[in-house]
Amino acid sequence: MRIGAVFPQLEIGADPAVVRDWTRTVEDAGYTHVLAYDHVLGADPANRPGWTGYTDKSLFHEVFVLFGYMAAITAKLELVTGVLVLPQRQTALVAKQAAEVDVLSGGRLRLGVGIGWNQVEYDALGVPFAQRGARLTEQVALLRKLWADPVITHEGKYDRVDQAGLNPLPSRSIPIWFGGGADAVLKRTGQVGDGWMPQGPPDDKMRAQLKTIRDAAEKAGRDPAEIGIEARLSLNAVPEQDWRAYADGWRDLGATHLCVNTMNFGLSRPEDHAQLLRELLPKLG
Repeated sequence: MRIGAVFPQLEIGADPAVVRDWTRTVEDAGYTHVLAYDHVLGADPANRPGWTGYTDKSLFHEVFVLFGYMAAITAKLELVTGVLVLPQRQTALVAKQAAEVDVLSGGRLRLGVGIGWNQVEYDALGVPFAQRGARLTEQVALLRKLWADPVITHEGKYDRVDQAGLNPLPSRSIPIWFGGGADAVLKRTGQVGDGWMPQGPPDDKMRAQLKTIRDAAEKAGRDPAEIGIEARLSLNAVPEQDWRAYADGWRDLGATHLCVNTMNFGLSRPEDHAQLLRELLPKLG
């Protein structure tokens, strides 16, 4: 099982030197990948009674720009979006940005995608919130076409490309993983996904969800063993004495990847995140 680190964007700040030091520490410590969350805008909750989730005070680095920076200062780390809110973005532009990061990193991008939850963000980006699930399915197919051929034509419900293509192309089809636990997501993962990004403990619920994915894969004529699983260990949600057992539980369920999240753990400085990650990796096996 490959073990990575969640980029602590909510607590790391905007100093590029701090981002650089954290990233290099993670790579030097032996982590295999870095996973970053995605949001473009944060909503001001002042006049939104009952608002929950991220706000305008939540700091998010833009993932493709961040990964371009990380690609230049690392040699081995895989760069993972976990997850990119794909339906609120223009498909051809995502294809271009992802291809560029993959080219400049030497093939180190993995694209985790999901539908998101923030209607304020969708409205500001000019995309209908209600159509996000259906749009994502079409987008995934279009991304793969754009990465595969120099020139394509695509006539879909949400996107149209008329005899055009990307240059440069990535040297491969960039892996697309899905985040979310709805049945539609699980079945989509089994049918067309390269992997799944669950959030939760390795319990019977997860075992059942994995079965849904594997059943869908078999029905689609795919080998379920080829679908990756990226679990997440949030240190604030699991007692310290159980961290190794949590990782082992996901190993037993067949997880191929695990990502460690140090946010909301009471760490006061960005360097404390890096130090904790350095000390933790050997304990996870």
